[in-house]
Amino acid sequence: MESKNPVFSRSPYTHQQQGWTPSPEHLQGMYDSPAYAPPAARTMTIDDVVVRGFMTLGTLVVAGAASWYFEVGMGVAAISALIGVVLGLIASFKQSTNPALILGYALFYGVFVGALSRMYESFFNGIVLQAVIGTALAFAAVLTVYSLRIVRVTPKFTKFVIAAAIGALALVLVNLVAGFFVEGGIGLRTDSPLGWIFSAAMILLGTFFLLLDFDDIERGVKAGAPDKYAWQCAFGLTLSLVWIYLEVLRFISYFSGDD
Repeated sequence: MESKNPVFSRSPYTHQQQGWTPSPEHLQGMYDSPAYAPPAARTMTIDDVVVRGFMTLGTLVVAGAASWYFEVGMGVAAISALIGVVLGLIASFKQSTNPALILGYALFYGVFVGALSRMYESFFNGIVLQAVIGTALAFAAVLTVYSLRIVRVTPKFTKFVIAAAIGALALVLVNLVAGFFVEGGIGLRTDSPLGWIFSAAMILLGTFFLLLDFDDIERGVKAGAPDKYAWQCAFGLTLSLVWIYLEVLRFISYFSGDD
């Protein structure tokens, strides 16, 4: 009696009952085929980036709040910053998707950000809230600009941002070295017109990196990147937001002192 079930009707057992004899090529194909085919890896989604972004940024905020509450000294904060920078460099150059490495960066650097924020707040009352609001507005503005395609991230734009970041880092190092010989160095980090311009430029550069982060996320989702890549995207977003926050904090401080 012939079965109407397509699975049964195609099985070797059914064919054998009907007098079918497998060929040597068919037997070899059955032998070569894997006994178990692992499921395909899940691809990254926007939700993956959002969840891991909240985890990474949340770890940094909680560490910062604890550092503020327990009044961590700037000495301990500096050590935490150094550890955070090392972990961040490793995560950046290796393009790591290791959650422990990325959350470790957020934890240690959060201690530094919290202590530094508390120090600024002790000098300028309300400055931290202003910096947080400024960072949130910058994030919203960049997201809007990117969503509306007002600014398009092209290879040329990416090269410009990377070159600008390298140039800015070189200027900061020169200013640091010059500070050992002249008070204030070359004036990039002083309350002066040059300092204001440089700080504003650094904020702008941070927003450019946010644009690169958004583009990286969009490209990863479209290309079907594995879901673990969401950790690297979350790390990039956190890095850019911390950059913007610290620069906004410094910029506001220039105009918050008593006359």
